[in-house]
Amino acid sequence: MEISWGKQVRELRQKCGWSQEFLAAEAGLNINYLGGIERGERNPSLKNLAKIADALGLTVPDLVEPLRR
Repeated sequence: MEISWGKQVRELRQKCGWSQEFLAAEAGLNINYLGGIERGERNPSLKNLAKIADALGLTVPDLVEPLRR
């Protein structure tokens, strides 16, 4: 089963018990942009992936590893 960027971000956010608004604020991103990532409507840049990973306490490789399986 293939997992998308958005699904990965959503699952990790939910594991933390965070709202989209909270993660967006922690990552310094617009809530609509983060929502678009989670819905698969937007492809985040590496810079924004790094912001999301950092907010979740992860590295970019940790964030994207499940996508490689």
